[in-house]
Amino acid sequence: MEMMTVWQLPQLGMANLEMAQRPVPQPGPHEVVVKVGAVSLNYRDALVIEGGLLQAPPPLPFVPVSDMAGEVVAAGSAVTRIKTGDRVVGNFWTQWLDDAPPAEMLRHGLSLGGPLPGVLASHVVIDEAIAVRAPRSLSYVQACTLPVAALTAWFALTHAAQVRAGQTVVVQGTGGVSLFGLQFARALGARVIVTSRSDAKLSRANLLGAWATINTRQTPEWAAVVAALTDGQGADHILEMIGGDNLGQSVQALAGGGHILQIGFMEDTEIRMPAIPLQLRRATLRGVSVGHRRAFEEMNHAIDAFGIEPVIDHVFPFAEAPAAFARLQQGPFGKVVIQVA
Repeated sequence: MEMMTVWQLPQLGMANLEMAQRPVPQPGPHEVVVKVGAVSLNYRDALVIEGGLLQAPPPLPFVPVSDMAGEVVAAGSAVTRIKTGDRVVGNFWTQWLDDAPPAEMLRHGLSLGGPLPGVLASHVVIDEAIAVRAPRSLSYVQACTLPVAALTAWFALTHAAQVRAGQTVVVQGTGGVSLFGLQFARALGARVIVTSRSDAKLSRANLLGAWATINTRQTPEWAAVVAALTDGQGADHILEMIGGDNLGQSVQALAGGGHILQIGFMEDTEIRMPAIPLQLRRATLRGVSVGHRRAFEEMNHAIDAFGIEPVIDHVFPFAEAPAAFARLQQGPFGKVVIQVA
């Protein structure tokens, strides 16, 4: 019997993360087995490990992490979309393939890495419906960063907001979603303003093509700077990553008819804002939670066409998964990756 290595949780809590051996799974009729090349970490992975975010704890022992890229090494008897040898990534929302999410997903969202088993393993089995071919131009280390962070940014900009050339986009922070937002918005012809509390990170954002940057530690009332940069017009789209009272600044920084895409909650899971400025601007506040498979496929074609390369903070070997999670908590510039094979 062929065996594989996984990182699992016999009990919830980061201190309980352990390596274990399991048999390599066999695919069902509509499933494929993927030999994992690399995985990337998201903040939600740490929250799930610590027992947060999910409505109910996952079955134990639990393999965490939602994002992976690898090669299909076995396919079930009824598989038609994917073939052995394909380089694939997995769609995070397993029930959301196109158009509006199904009502069942809103009640019982089934996502990789919680509540469904995750991908921090040398092999995983997934339904062929959520297998998405990776961009041809990216390695496994690069492609594994796409399923949550990249697709969230892409879906926000192209499906929720429909950014156009010449518009202004504000991107908050320099994590994975934010940097993909910077890269995608620039590729689509927008001017991008990046906010951060670190001058060093803002300097690196400039190198990636930011049109302007704002240090929000030095200028907490950053909406006034956005207004000044845009001759009083404000930003057309804002990727809201902070939550809490920061939403009030986002409203003040917005142009008439603009969009606030609520993605993150680094400060607070509650959001607070003044209602009147939102009304006067005829603005839209829209929640964004990753995206569907069709958008993922569109994004991968765009990545190849635009030559976009994910920003990777650090790559850890598989045996050092706990160190990778520690780096995640330090506020990386870009994505933290664990190379599996």
